[in-house]
Amino acid sequence: MLRQLWQLFSSTIAAFFGVQTEQNRLRDFQESSPLPFIIMGIVLAIVFVAGLLLIVKQVLA
Repeated sequence: MLRQLWQLFSSTIAAFFGVQTEQNRLRDFQESSPLPFIIMGIVLAIVFVAGLLLIVKQVLA
């Protein structure tokens, strides 16, 4: 379970930066549902935006 979560996280992060390998992309698309990738993408996007807001708030303070 932890390994699958790590693979999901690393694949989503790689997709964010556009550095996903072909082997991992094929592995990811063999999954039965894209829902875990969508959820992880939304969560990581929220964390990214919140982090940027926090950094800007600290710089402007």
